[in-house]
Order: sequence, then structure tokens, then C-alpha cells
Amino acid sequence: MSLSHEERRETILAQLGTEGKVQVHALAMSFNVSMETIRRDLDRLEKEGKLRKVYGGAVLARSEQTEPAFFKRSRMHFGEKQVIGKLAASLIHDGETILLDNGTTTIEIIKQLKDRSHVTVITNSVPILNFALKEFRGKVIFAGGEINAKYQAATGPMVYELLDQFKVNKAFISAGGISLSDGITDFDPDEAGVSRKMMKRAEESILVADHSKFGVTAFARISAIEDISMIITDEACPQEWLEALQRLNVEVIAGENGNRQAQLRSNPKKNHKTSKSQ
Repeated sequence: MSLSHEERRETILAQLGTEGKVQVHALAMSFNVSMETIRRDLDRLEKEGKLRKVYGGAVLARSEQTEPAFFKRSRMHFGEKQVIGKLAASLIHDGETILLDNGTTTIEIIKQLKDRSHVTVITNSVPILNFALKEFRGKVIFAGGEINAKYQAATGPMVYELLDQFKVNKAFISAGGISLSDGITDFDPDEAGVSRKMMKRAEESILVADHSKFGVTAFARISAIEDISMIITDEACPQEWLEALQRLNVEVIAGENGNRQAQLRSNPKKNHKTSKSQ
């Protein structure tokens, strides 16, 4: 017995959310319906803005190629970002040096660290630097370079040169999107480049991202998902994504209670891969 349109719709969207694309022929075989039926399903979903049809199938609708300004982004999913920041801070030990890239989630990490006088933070983010100068009791190093006024971050060769002087314990990386087919991406190529460099200079790279980033592809690639040691997200992260990340041997901490989906944090092979990320 074949599935109804609504059942097919939900299955197609779930597959798009994890894999980023679907094929008409494969869907027709899977659902035991004609390819014309699948094409009609895809037509409806395209009109809803859920996907974009391509030859032989469809891909996930691309996110906008420009990102909102920092202040506007900071108000989006604010509660989830606070939870993620608290979880991330709990992983940082006294005496450690960490990298924070420029993001509205990574700034929530330093807010949780403000009284930690034995932690050193290195960042290219102007908002994180401003907070640290007023509130943070530890040591802060600014990876300075050309400042992008919209993103409020330093980028470019001078940032890379400074980061090359350090080897740190942990890098906390933000992202514009996470996709199984396209990896971890961001909206701005210069910011993506800084995130890649931070991953290279850290023993362990941790992605901090709320549930809205999953199944999204932004413009510039940061890395493959497998190059990340751990992902910290909120409890609304889709179950199919938790399962997919477990298959990739990526540890996930999700939700306010920090429920771990895979116990792989100490995987030396993954840390080695992270240090080689380009």
C-alpha cells in the first residue's frame, strides 16, 4: 500500500533535511509510486518554498546568501544560545586557552566565563572583545586585522599570522549552516577562513549551533562535519540529525541537561583529523 501525499511529503522533507537532495527515481521506487507522482509532490513543495527542483530530483532550498547584522542575529533563538553557551563553558577547565570565533552563540560562552580568571580567550570578534574588556576576569588576546563593520570581526592575513603563533586546547566554532552533503558552512568567506584556521590551531574543535542551523547550506565552506570533535546544540535538534551524526562518530551534546548522544569526546583519531583541517 503506497503512502499518502502528506506521508510522502514528510519523508521527502526529512531526507532533504539530512542529505540535502533527493532523486525522483529513487523516491518513486521507495514509495512504490510513479515518477510523475513524485514530480507532482516536488512541484507542491517547491511552491511552498521547501525545496528547489533540479534535473532528476530536488535540493534543499538555499538559505539567503546575506546574513543579518550581528545585533539582529543575537536576538534570534536567544534562549537556545544561552543554553549552548552554558554547556560549552562547562567543558572549559582552569588553565586552558580557547579560541572563540565571531558568532552570536560564541559570545554566550564568554558570558558564562566572566568570573573564570584562569582561562585565556583568543578571539577575532569585536563584540566578544568588548564584553571581555568590561566583564571577563581572565586573559584576552585579540586576533586583529581588517575589521568588517557588518560582521564586527577581524579577518584576513594578519589574523591568520597571529593565530599561527598559538596552539590552544579548544576552538569553539559557530556556523551559518550544517549539511550532510555540504558540511559546515558560513555566509562570509573571510569569516569561514578564520574558523578553519582556528580549527587547525586547536587540539579539539567544538561546533556550537542551535537547531535552526541543521539542514542549511550557507555560501562558504568551513569544513566537513567529520572534522569537528563535538557539536553542542539545543534539545530541538531533529532526531534524524542526532542519528546521522552518531553514524559519523561525532559526539553531540543536546539540551539543557547536556544529554550526550555519542560518547566519543576522547577519540584521538578525530582530534588528529581536526588538527589537519584546512
